[in-house]
Amino acid sequence: MTSTLLIVQIALAIAITISVLLQKSSSIGLGAYSGSNESVFGAKGPTGFLAKATFTLALLFIVNTLALGYLYTSQNSASVADTIVPANNAAVPAAPTKENSTPTAPSAPKTK
Repeated sequence: MTSTLLIVQIALAIAITISVLLQKSSSIGLGAYSGSNESVFGAKGPTGFLAKATFTLALLFIVNTLALGYLYTSQNSASVADTIVPANNAAVPAAPTKENSTPTAPSAPKTK
């Protein structure tokens, strides 16, 4: 299941990249190559269609990302660091205890 969603994630990333590059910008960008498609998308041209397609693809990308994150965290409950064994099989030293590790402050002299 996760491999299928990963393939969908890659396809969505490529589709979003293409749809963003095809949109017209102030310097026209790659939208100059889609000039003959104006009659297919309506009177306004591909601008409205590409904006809606980009929004839809981005929404699908976010939902797919959340699904992948949920599936990966539910499948992998253990950390990789839990399986590491030292090369020489030496025991890891314990953390020092805090018993008498800090000196006590001297008390004030008693006055009569």
